[in-house]
Amino acid sequence: MTLALPRQAVRTKDGGPLRPRRRPSPLHLLLIPLSLVMLAPLIWMVLLSISTQAETRRFPPGLPGGVHWQNYVDAWHQGPFGHWLLNSTVVSVTCVLGNLVFCALAGYAFARIPFLGSRVLFVLVLATLMVPFQIVMLPTLIVVRDLHLTDTLGALIAPNLATPFGVFLMRQFFTTVPRELEEAARIDGAGRLRTLVRVLLPLMGPTLATLAVLTFLNVWNDFLWPLIAIQSPGNMTVQMGLQNFQGSHLTNWPVLMAGTVTSQIPVLVLFVIAQRFFVRSIASSGFK
Repeated sequence: MTLALPRQAVRTKDGGPLRPRRRPSPLHLLLIPLSLVMLAPLIWMVLLSISTQAETRRFPPGLPGGVHWQNYVDAWHQGPFGHWLLNSTVVSVTCVLGNLVFCALAGYAFARIPFLGSRVLFVLVLATLMVPFQIVMLPTLIVVRDLHLTDTLGALIAPNLATPFGVFLMRQFFTTVPRELEEAARIDGAGRLRTLVRVLLPLMGPTLATLAVLTFLNVWNDFLWPLIAIQSPGNMTVQMGLQNFQGSHLTNWPVLMAGTVTSQIPVLVLFVIAQRFFVRSIASSGFK
């Protein structure tokens, strides 16, 4: 008979009980190369942003001979880059707030308030997820024009104040919450809105964080809709403004990549901050 050796354990920082030390899994031999493949475009973008124009035309491509931070300065001054960032921030934050409010209310209604045709209406909402944006692009533009929002930031905000995916995500969350919590609040005299705000809102943190991150990513990186709805340079978003660095016959790739890296910093910071909420929401919102 052989005796199994005990797993090596470590003590927690607060002097708590011993816990086994995690060992690398064989799965990491596959995940690490895949991670490098996924990071390769981002790494190449950063390398191009600190290269010279001549180095970007070199074949075969190689590492830059030095770090040229002037590309970031040129990207900031060749156009109103700060104003573009401000426009993108205003549009993205407003759309995030709109989705948090409207999608939460709609998801709660579909999950908890029975009304005639609720299931059919919910299926129709989900069906809109399968409709490509190119099909609804012109009708949306006509609605925006009739609302006199063309060539304004409102044209970018109004169509994104609520999304079908946000309604679905919030509805899935509410279906996982025990009804006993709401029944107890009703016994105490709370209405539906007060129950939603006082009882359910503290439990919605991970799901709301996930919805906020996904909405921010979608709106911040959107290019096609701003290209259609915006004509004035003062109302351009950062993704639309980056096209000004591309010429008809020549593209200044270092400056373009420097502007792209700058535009992705807020997205990366937001995702790093909300990553643990994002993972927790995926585990608790019904995605199997």
